[in-house]
Amino acid sequence: MHRIDERIAEGPRRLLLDLLVAALAAVDGRACVARALAARPIGGPVRLVALGKAAQAMTEGAVAALGPAVRNGLVVSKAGHLDEPWLRARGLAVVVGGHPVPSAGSLAAGEALGATLAAPGEGSWLFLLSGGTSSLVEAPAAGLGLAELQRANDWLLGSGLPIAAVNRVRKALSRIKGGGLLSRLGGRPVRALAISDVPGDDPAVIGSGLLVPEPGLAERLAALDLPAWLADWGRRGLAERGASLGEAPPIELVATLDQACAGAAAAARVRGLTVHRHPVFIAGDAAARGVELGRWLAGAPPGVHIWGGETTVRLPERPGRGGRNQHLALAAATALAGRVDCWLLAAGTDGSDGPTDAAGALVDGATLARAADCGLAAATALRRADAGTLLEASGDLVDTGPTGTNVMDLVLAFKR
Repeated sequence: MHRIDERIAEGPRRLLLDLLVAALAAVDGRACVARALAARPIGGPVRLVALGKAAQAMTEGAVAALGPAVRNGLVVSKAGHLDEPWLRARGLAVVVGGHPVPSAGSLAAGEALGATLAAPGEGSWLFLLSGGTSSLVEAPAAGLGLAELQRANDWLLGSGLPIAAVNRVRKALSRIKGGGLLSRLGGRPVRALAISDVPGDDPAVIGSGLLVPEPGLAERLAALDLPAWLADWGRRGLAERGASLGEAPPIELVATLDQACAGAAAAARVRGLTVHRHPVFIAGDAAARGVELGRWLAGAPPGVHIWGGETTVRLPERPGRGGRNQHLALAAATALAGRVDCWLLAAGTDGSDGPTDAAGALVDGATLARAADCGLAAATALRRADAGTLLEASGDLVDTGPTGTNVMDLVLAFKR
């Protein structure tokens, strides 16, 4: 189902890659949406809106369950994640937005979304929401354009702020986020299914809460340590929108990080392995967490160890290539150097890590030695936020391609 680099697919490394595939299958967007709609079907015609990195897979699940009841609608995702001929053949409009930073396509997606919701027609709304929506679809507040959105998102992505805080700022800069879409639904019934890519599975944070108002947003925004220019843009955006947004529909979570971890654990147990499912959510600085995990794994009991989470990286002025999972994995490799009994995989469940096409990396005790043979040092790569360059040279990158889901990050380890 997913592409795996055969250079890293031997022995315990193959095991961890297989467990990653099992985890992704447990939260597959197509299957999860189809199950939800089969369990509680929608009667009558359906107008579909699918937004996010898993929009294609979620739409496939809806069409599988509802068939010709899906009359029309809009699907928005990032480049390489859409089967445009298949979608258009089913009467669905398609827009490619920008990710992780908004693009002109993101503004076009916002306009298309507004037009879709305003178009006359019968049927209830079916919203399919997944991670990446915050960047892929946008309608900026008055006075803000693409350049301002890109400047704001560049700062936010390098700030080290947790995703809930990042999305509060995005809500303040938008006419559609933070419940901004509610007034445009035309009184039709709404069913909303979501794949959670946020800590705590809070629907108000997924996709910056297009259908979920956030009371007290102004006060929470003021509490953030933002540059003066960004704080001013946020205040102006909130003042433009006002307070009356409407009532949020229920948001049904069809896939979560816990389900992915459970899928990996089940696959390990089938192989007769001891499984240690760690409930702690891996968060905070990616390099610090990576070193901690590597040191802990060196003294851990044998078996498979599973964590979920989402770390952050504070980027230097001119960052290199990589993402938070590659950064974490490389930091872990510094603590595992020379060991022959430990392997650790860190990957984004959407199949991409930061602005790269790799999902993450799978490191072991020889990672640093392989990198050194190529003239590369971990300390330099971590300082420059350039883990991807080193891990490509060492043969440790994991490439799954688009996965059809997005439930944050997985860390899988094996101790012999």
